[in-house]
Amino acid sequence: MTDLRPGEQVGYLGLGSNIGDRRAALQRAVDALPRHGVRVLASSALYDTDPVGEILDQPSFLNACVRIATALAPEELLRACKAVERDQGRTAVPGDPGYVRHAPRAIDVDLLLLGEAPYRSERLTLPHAQVTERRFVLVPLLELQLDLALPDGTRLADRLAELPLDEGVRRVQDPLDLPG
Repeated sequence: MTDLRPGEQVGYLGLGSNIGDRRAALQRAVDALPRHGVRVLASSALYDTDPVGEILDQPSFLNACVRIATALAPEELLRACKAVERDQGRTAVPGDPGYVRHAPRAIDVDLLLLGEAPYRSERLTLPHAQVTERRFVLVPLLELQLDLALPDGTRLADRLAELPLDEGVRRVQDPLDLPG
């Protein structure tokens, strides 16, 4: 699939924004990842998606997924993702006072998959707990690798086929530019 450097493994990140210049926010996140030890190998197209979850009365999101290579361990990669969010002004994260789940946000960088083995800690579950439940994640993720499967063998294309069609996911823009 790609030339991995010693110690690297392949992972996938989900990106989302529904405040301000959404494409620019996603591009800034992709551009920042290499400064945190993350090589961006590929980007899906960008999708305009209906809000899901607890707050439905908000602007639509722009979502994409990126394939990455990194030597970072799962917790280090999670810290890198959160640092990219903070660098773009996101301050409220789960566990913080004032954090509202599914609220509008200028940037979201979610760690979806990393390597071949599952991982679980107090802060992180890999694969991401909702990776198989959200059309706005699966559509761009499968664009990057159609035969992608979870460590337990679950084929993500099969999961997408099982989801209801009521979650709006519309391809609207070309992939993000890859860093230098």
